[in-house]
Amino acid sequence: MGWEAVQGGMSLDKVNHLAWTVENLTDWTISPTCFLNLSPDGQCQKKPTVVLYTFPETIGISSSSGSRGGMDEGKEYNFTCHIHNIAPVQNLTVMWYKGDAMIDKETSDISSVTPVNHLSVLSFKPTRKDNGATFRCKALLDLSPEGPQLIASSQEFNITVYFGPESRCFSLEQLEILEGETLENACHVTGRPSPSVRWLKANQPTDPAVPLKRTDAGWYTVEAEGAVLIPKDLLVYVLYGPELKCPDTYTAMEDAPHNLSCNVRGYPKPEIIWYKDGEEVELPENFTRDDTGQYLITASTALSSVNHTVDINVIYPPSQIVELEDSDVPVGSTVRLKCSSMGNPRPRYSWDYYQATNVVVENEDGVSSLHIHNATAYNMGSYTCHASNDGGNVSKTARVTVKGASLECPIEIKPDGMVVQYQSRGLRQAICKPTTANSTHLKEIYWQVDQGAKTEGMRWFVDTDKDWDPKPVCTATFNVIGTCQRPLNFTLYKTPDSVSIRPVGDSSSVVEQRELQLRCDITGVAPAANVAVRWFRGNETLEPLVRGSLRVTGCQPQNDSTCDPGAVRSPLNVSSTISITLNKTDNGVEFRCEAQLDLGPRGPQTPPKMMSSPFNVTVYYKPTINTTKLPKTIPVFNGYPEELVCEADGHPAPKIQWLYGADNVPRGSGDTIFVSEAGVYNCTASNQVDSIYHEVNVILKEDYLPLIAGFVAVTVIVISIIFVFIFSIYYKNTKMRRYSLKNPKLETPSSNVAHNGWDMQFPMTKLS
Repeated sequence: MGWEAVQGGMSLDKVNHLAWTVENLTDWTISPTCFLNLSPDGQCQKKPTVVLYTFPETIGISSSSGSRGGMDEGKEYNFTCHIHNIAPVQNLTVMWYKGDAMIDKETSDISSVTPVNHLSVLSFKPTRKDNGATFRCKALLDLSPEGPQLIASSQEFNITVYFGPESRCFSLEQLEILEGETLENACHVTGRPSPSVRWLKANQPTDPAVPLKRTDAGWYTVEAEGAVLIPKDLLVYVLYGPELKCPDTYTAMEDAPHNLSCNVRGYPKPEIIWYKDGEEVELPENFTRDDTGQYLITASTALSSVNHTVDINVIYPPSQIVELEDSDVPVGSTVRLKCSSMGNPRPRYSWDYYQATNVVVENEDGVSSLHIHNATAYNMGSYTCHASNDGGNVSKTARVTVKGASLECPIEIKPDGMVVQYQSRGLRQAICKPTTANSTHLKEIYWQVDQGAKTEGMRWFVDTDKDWDPKPVCTATFNVIGTCQRPLNFTLYKTPDSVSIRPVGDSSSVVEQRELQLRCDITGVAPAANVAVRWFRGNETLEPLVRGSLRVTGCQPQNDSTCDPGAVRSPLNVSSTISITLNKTDNGVEFRCEAQLDLGPRGPQTPPKMMSSPFNVTVYYKPTINTTKLPKTIPVFNGYPEELVCEADGHPAPKIQWLYGADNVPRGSGDTIFVSEAGVYNCTASNQVDSIYHEVNVILKEDYLPLIAGFVAVTVIVISIIFVFIFSIYYKNTKMRRYSLKNPKLETPSSNVAHNGWDMQFPMTKLS
């Protein structure tokens, strides 16, 4: 057995098997033969299949678009897979991948046992979706089942797909855009590289990102520049609406032309249709009352539609008033006046009459009723009912007569009374006006003062310098009741210039128990009728406040009417007189008078007052003798003169004189005398008012006092001697004992004997 080969041949050898071994092969066409010599003459051979292969470590990929991978959409490009020095090529399979997906597979149709350079080509038309895709090729040398499977892959090849610029608008001549949309969104321009887009209107740049308004319609030019420059002219229409503006309500007069219109806007132009009660209608030129109702207006375009509801109200004037008649009723009765009318809108009712609190108006169900309860004179007169609406008005008058009634003036004055100080500052006024219920019936109102011109209007102003007695009166004229008046209670007051007190006559002194008249003079006071006078004695009030008992100074009442203080309102000098019966306690007392203006509740809360200066009174009174110090009988001891004191009180101070005996022999002047003789002594006290005397009977007596004193002394001595004797006997028997000191023995002492302040104990024997 042996091998025959260009390389690694082996000679015959007697073996069961023989391996053909070579270190390496370089002959691509080698074909070794294994031969076997059979005995005796035979020989066989067999040629094994020897495949010598080579496979590159790397393969490459390229594109006809260039190394950057840029491609135009829709254009055909070739990818080439470069496989160098491969053998045998007929066992080669080339696979193409886009991303991870295999898109093509190629098996070589060339047969060669020697190494060749193989190229595999892939044709490809890119779309914009392929942008950014990666391509690669993979080489597979399949030598199985006896040999290996060898694989090599190229690097990835990235492509960029260029297209555009493109837009739907490039194929249009005109463009319709909804209001609020943008050109940018309506004409979206795409492309790669990203195109630059510019919009022009009237050759002026415009921002395509700004929402369009209806006024922006017109010709536009769009220029898109990417891979190429594309200009395009477009007629742009802005679609909006429909918009419908109508009043919610419309009021029209019956049988009169109306101007009801609805403002409709939109593009394309909307179609308008009116409906009433579900049926299509057309508005008449003149409305009638039957046209009143609710209408539906529809405005529609191909885009949308809008609706609006209008309430049409046709106005017609009120009809003539019915059921209102005259009434003639007795006082205190109830009256009902009825007023009714028809119209649209429902008539409004009003009444003209003299307002009174017992009149009530009720409106219900299109009828107005006026009720008079407990009719009085204020209810007499005309009652006019007015029915009105936007279409017109009608009226009717009825008269009410109330039998047996009288009227009062329905005006009020604020304040209802005035009290104003003379020459006070500030605006002082009174306002006269009708009561609320009667204000609508007022025709005229004015003020008038006494003998003066009237002042138009409701206000009367006070002149605080001279309006002493203006007697202001407010006069008003009303419908129905005519003219009436109300006076204003007005007072202009002035405090006194002075208040003084003096006696009637020139004397400031008076004798006791006689009457003294004092006069209080008050000057420059107004109104004098409101002055009250109070009198004081010291701090004591003589009389309560007295008002009205005044006289005007210097007047003779029988000849002059101005002597009555109540008849004169301007300042007066007045006086008040008081009569006082005095006694001696009033001597030297101060009298005063006080003038007070009592102006009532409208005046100052603290009434104005003025006090006079004090007036001192001198009271003369007769003497009085102090008999308590001078009894009628006085004993005098012989040899002992007695002092008699006569004290007397009186004004002027009385003169004292003593007289003795029946012959009234003077014994001295002055209030003190000494007497030692028995008899009658007379004390006389005199002043210019009167004279008074007092008699003292002096009795002469012996002086027994020394005898009585001696007798008393002897009696005391005798009593003292008796007392001493009795005491000595008692002491001897009760307090003294006899003791023997013979044979003394010391023993327990039974008693103590004091000796020079210390005790010694001696034994003693009681003798008796």
